Amino acid sequence: MSKEDLSQHTPMMQQYLRLKAEHPQQMLFYRMGDFYELFYDDAKRAAKLLDISLTARGKSGGNPIPMAGVPYHAAEGYIARLVRQGESVVICEQVGDPATSKGPVDRQVARIVTPGTLTDEAFLEATSDNLLVAVLCQNNLTGLAQLDLSSGRFSLLQLDSETDLIAEIERLQPAEILYDESVALPPELLQRKGIHHQPPWYFEQGTAERLLCQQFSVSNLDGFGCTHLPLAICAAGCLLQYARDTQRSSLPHIRRLQVEDRSETLQLDAATRRNLELDMNLSGGRENTLASVLDRTQTAMGSRLLKRWLHRPLRDLSRLQQRQDAIRWLLEDYRFERLAEALQPIGDCERILSRVALRSARPRDLERLRDALQALPSIQAAMQSVDAIRIAELSTEIAEFPTLAALLQRAIIDGPPVVIRDGGVIASGYDAELDELRGLSEHAGDYLLQLEKRERERTDIATLKVGYNRVHGYYIELSRSQSGTVPADYIRRQTLKNAERFITPELKEFEDKALSAKGRALAREKQLYEALLEVLAEQLGPLQLSASALAELDLLCCLAERAESLNYCRPELTQEPVIEITAGRHPVVEQVNDTPFVANDLYLNREQPMQIITGPNMGGKSTYMRQVALITLLAQIGSYVPAEAARIGLTDRIFTRMGSSDDLAGGRSTFMVEMHETANILHNASPNSLVLMDEVGRGTSTFDGLSLAWSCAEYLAREIRAFTLFATHYFELTALPELASGVNNVHLTAVEHNDHIVFMHEVQQGPASQSYGLQVAQLAGIPTEVINNARDKLVLLEQDSRSSASQPERNPDPGYHSPDTPVQSDLFVTSRPSRVETQLRELQLDDLTPRQALETLYALKQLMD
Repeated sequence: MSKEDLSQHTPMMQQYLRLKAEHPQQMLFYRMGDFYELFYDDAKRAAKLLDISLTARGKSGGNPIPMAGVPYHAAEGYIARLVRQGESVVICEQVGDPATSKGPVDRQVARIVTPGTLTDEAFLEATSDNLLVAVLCQNNLTGLAQLDLSSGRFSLLQLDSETDLIAEIERLQPAEILYDESVALPPELLQRKGIHHQPPWYFEQGTAERLLCQQFSVSNLDGFGCTHLPLAICAAGCLLQYARDTQRSSLPHIRRLQVEDRSETLQLDAATRRNLELDMNLSGGRENTLASVLDRTQTAMGSRLLKRWLHRPLRDLSRLQQRQDAIRWLLEDYRFERLAEALQPIGDCERILSRVALRSARPRDLERLRDALQALPSIQAAMQSVDAIRIAELSTEIAEFPTLAALLQRAIIDGPPVVIRDGGVIASGYDAELDELRGLSEHAGDYLLQLEKRERERTDIATLKVGYNRVHGYYIELSRSQSGTVPADYIRRQTLKNAERFITPELKEFEDKALSAKGRALAREKQLYEALLEVLAEQLGPLQLSASALAELDLLCCLAERAESLNYCRPELTQEPVIEITAGRHPVVEQVNDTPFVANDLYLNREQPMQIITGPNMGGKSTYMRQVALITLLAQIGSYVPAEAARIGLTDRIFTRMGSSDDLAGGRSTFMVEMHETANILHNASPNSLVLMDEVGRGTSTFDGLSLAWSCAEYLAREIRAFTLFATHYFELTALPELASGVNNVHLTAVEHNDHIVFMHEVQQGPASQSYGLQVAQLAGIPTEVINNARDKLVLLEQDSRSSASQPERNPDPGYHSPDTPVQSDLFVTSRPSRVETQLRELQLDDLTPRQALETLYALKQLMD
């Protein structure tokens, strides 16, 4: 806005408009006394989003000023609501003294609250990471950096494709994404909430390297192993600059940069994460997920680490075996129980320490940190006689801080106020000056009574009294007749008609202290509180290392408890390509079912990498397939698994094509989504991948769908040879084992009785005998009239199918049907003539006698039957 435009406004609005011009995209909370006010468009948006009153404040520039406000002491709740809706909020505080200011009180931006830079406890979900991500796409490569400002975790990686980028975003679920406004992003990302463009110079490589070197106090980035990832470095530089701008801080708690390598992990694409319901179910809730079954952690930071492990399984055999050994040690003599009890007072140290570093820690943060530090000796005592490498390493990383614990014990009262603003946080006896100031403020009346008694005894004047006047302050009052005999240190302060008022050096000193004692006590308390934060910040590195180790110890104890309580076994991990599971169970379904879970076996290896799975709807095909994926995933986070025994070869990727969903906003139908997911599998699966395919081709016509299902299954079996579970209702696919090596038929059992179906959920060898579709429809409540009509139609369709399809004689034909298998119109039947057709063609009708013709007709009829 130009100076001419500003000159039309009042001085205070000029100040506001200058600040607003610097932050045009964010909502500006402008401190005015006891309120944060919003003006113009910000006020209109806030009134709508927060359901608060929209008013007007006089006029500025000749026009009414739309205004909305919230009390400063309740602002956190309102800011949290805005941030959850994807808004960013600029907090503008008064920095000048209203009593001495000429014109508007000076104001400055104190901080900027955005969805990805939250650190306040009130804004954060305790058990989920709150991530800020920056991406830079260039020449089919993408640099990605992620920062959790609330814990200080900072990492980067470089990706080779758009598909990998979308998969990583799905893994991280960032609250905010930054991107270069000059570079196009995939449409799938642009639809996400919390995505913000940044100017290209934020991603300039030289600037990024300088910022990173400055942050970590190094001369170059060689020690971080990231110099070969230029796009990722640029993204990391953008993140760091953005975080500094919003926090108005140097971010001292960000102390290391981690380089991630996707080849070291088991990779999951977006569809797979969704279908396996790791920490979010298909309805978008948190119930009945793998995380909900496993999470019995004692701390919020342990819960967050569990979700990170689930979304980023490892392929490092050594690290996984160390985790297994740690769980085994914790299970011995139920050590996990003692450690879990010792971990209960720990709290969320990661986030507390971040707030300490940013100087935004609150009194209750320090109280929880004190309790955590006091619990460390008992945790160390429970980690004795360790023969598990990872537990021993964690024991070393978890230091004890007796000096800090004692300091916080002396300094912070039990149950302190939420904020330091009104004082009452520092304990009595911690600081003599503070105690004196509090004493003056709280016990001024007692002091004056004692002073009056002493002065009466000293002067021998019984009518002497000590009083207070708002104009003249404290005084000693005597009658005029007695005023001539006062001690020499009495100084006349005021003369009245019948009395004289005096002050002494002692009373003057008390007055100076008493009149300002409350304000000075609060100022002293804030000073002491800041000094505590400084002392804690000096130990930030060791404290953060201990917090990280405590989170992992908490998670390992949780996994040990789950293994014991849920009867999980230790899987054998191997580099061999194999998945062998004995009596495997679905970890979630077995917990939510009222009936006993039916366990099933699985054996996949290089000689037999594929199963064709048939059976009725509701029979358990999807559960069986998902439990294999979840057992494999659990094994590759180092956990025990729900089975009697398991031997798992390290898998590089898990793919799923399951269920039906559309993407109408992206212009994709259900079938198009299905084909996109299938194409991703066929392009990216390897022999070391696990592939789950459920009902491929059901979104189009029967012939198209059957053709696609057959071709996909055959390609997986012949070309890729990934470990594949292929569930289908196309019975024609059960002929694939006769044509491709390594394919095996299995089916989920069911029993039919009086037109009703009982699901046995047991996996058996061979194809299913029928689909039981009508019985399942009946269970779902389809009207009886419709079911009966469907049965009649089914009979007609089967008759038409039999009349149009020839019956092959030999099993190797893809169109072969067992006697119990319902006949469907078959795309893969061979075109050779039947025996009846062959004999008819070979007959020489003119050479037959009438008797021979009749006998031939009888023979053909018998052959037909």
